[in-house]
Amino acid sequence: MLKIYGTENSRAMRPIWTAEEMGLKYELIMMPFPPRIFMEDYLDINMLGTVPYLIDGDIKMTESVAMSQYLVEKYGPTDLRVMPDEKDYPSYLNWLHHADATLTFPQTVVLRYKYQEPGVADAAIEGYSRWFVSRLKLLESELENKKYLCSNRFTIADICVSYAINLAGLLGINEAFKPNISRWTEMLFNRKAFIKSRSYKYEK
Repeated sequence: MLKIYGTENSRAMRPIWTAEEMGLKYELIMMPFPPRIFMEDYLDINMLGTVPYLIDGDIKMTESVAMSQYLVEKYGPTDLRVMPDEKDYPSYLNWLHHADATLTFPQTVVLRYKYQEPGVADAAIEGYSRWFVSRLKLLESELENKKYLCSNRFTIADICVSYAINLAGLLGINEAFKPNISRWTEMLFNRKAFIKSRSYKYEK
């Protein structure tokens, strides 16, 4: 059985949401944040101490977007995947990589210095928040007159990119909620699978 290690509202939501949409059976291990400090034996499982972490037999993965892509490709067929022969396939790949490389990266800096090391680098919080919001220009433009990012249907591109908007709300980066992005996320965040993926919490 699939096993996913995560923490509340972390990037683990991406593979969890994907698995829920696909109706896959998986074991979820919710941990305190950060687990490398509060759950020391986690380092014996994942030497990086990062979340999420996915185990599927001999397969071990540390990158959330890659996990979602792995699930749709390994356990499909599913409409969550855009196939290579579809017109939007290049856009689909671009959005999957954009989700973390461009959008979530600056948010990790905000998260670290706002909640884990407050007072250490307050200027970084404001600077990286502005950087994140500026990177949303492409997303806001892409969603003009569109319901979903790719192929006129809900895919893991929507899952992976919208997680950054969910995190923006948790971090108080309210400038992220531009008109098209707000319309898009309001629809996505009402999906049953998203609501369930966000509901999981660590219990002592």
